[in-house]
Amino acid sequence: MAVTGATGHIGGLVARSLAQEGISQRLLARSVTRLPQLTGADAVETSYGDLGAAVSGLTGIDALFMVSAAESADRLTAHRTFIDAATTAGVRHIVYTSYLGAAPDATFTLARDHWATEEYIRSTGMAFTFLRDSAYIDFLPSLAGADGVIRGPAGNGVVGAVSRSDIARVAVSVLKDLDSHADRTYDLTGREALTLTEVAAIITEVTGAPTAYVEETIEEAYASRASYNAPDWEVDAWVSTYTAIANGELSSISTAVEDITGVPPLTLREFLTAGAGA
Repeated sequence: MAVTGATGHIGGLVARSLAQEGISQRLLARSVTRLPQLTGADAVETSYGDLGAAVSGLTGIDALFMVSAAESADRLTAHRTFIDAATTAGVRHIVYTSYLGAAPDATFTLARDHWATEEYIRSTGMAFTFLRDSAYIDFLPSLAGADGVIRGPAGNGVVGAVSRSDIARVAVSVLKDLDSHADRTYDLTGREALTLTEVAAIITEVTGAPTAYVEETIEEAYASRASYNAPDWEVDAWVSTYTAIANGELSSISTAVEDITGVPPLTLREFLTAGAGA
C-alpha cells in the first residue's frame, strides 16, 4: 500500500503504525529527505499535481491512503490529478481524509472541495473509504491570539473536535481490513461537543494560560483578519470555520472512532492533559 502525507502529522502517525506492525508500504512525498526512516518502507518523490511522477510512484499499488493536500487555491485540481494518476496506475482502493459535513453547499468553504474530491473518487469506480474528520482538537488552542483571545463568529454553536491521533488510529484500522470498509463514509468526531467558550475555559484550566472567547460579527471577523493580506479564498476559509460552528455543521458526535478501533476518542481535557505531561 502507499501512504501520502508521511512528512506531516496524520500521515506520519499512520506510516509509523503500519511499520510497527510489519506492514510494507510506499511513502509518497514532495521531499523524500523529510520522510521518517521506517523498516519495510520505500520512498518515492512526487506531488499531487505531477501526473507522470504520481503514476510512476503509484504503479504496483493496490491501496492508497490519501491525506488531503495542503490548503491552496488549486488544491482541488491537484487532488483530481493525483486521483487520475491512481486510476492510471491501477490503484483499487483509496482511503481519503475528508471533512465532516462535506457538501457542495457546506458553510466551511474548503468542505466543498472535499465533497468535490469525494465525488471525483466515486466517479473512477474504484473502492473508497472516506474519513470525514471534524475540526482537530490539536488546533483549538492555536485559535487564540497572542492575547489569549479566540475571536470569531461562532455564536453558541458547538464543535465535536477530534484529535489527529484518533484519526490516524482509524485510518490504520481501515487499511488493515479494507474489504470491511469498502465504499463506506465515516464521520470522525470526538465524544463531546463544546462551545468555544467552553473550549477556552478548558484550555485555561488545564494549561494555566488565560484564554477567552469573544464573539465577532462576520464583518468584524473579516476586518480583524485583513492585516494578514491573505488571498480572499483563504480569509473565506478562516471565517467560515467559525460560521460552520455557528450553523451547527460541526455539532454532531459519532461513535465511529470507538466502533472501528475499540478505543474511545480523546476529549479536549484529556488531549491537553496528555500534552502537559509529555
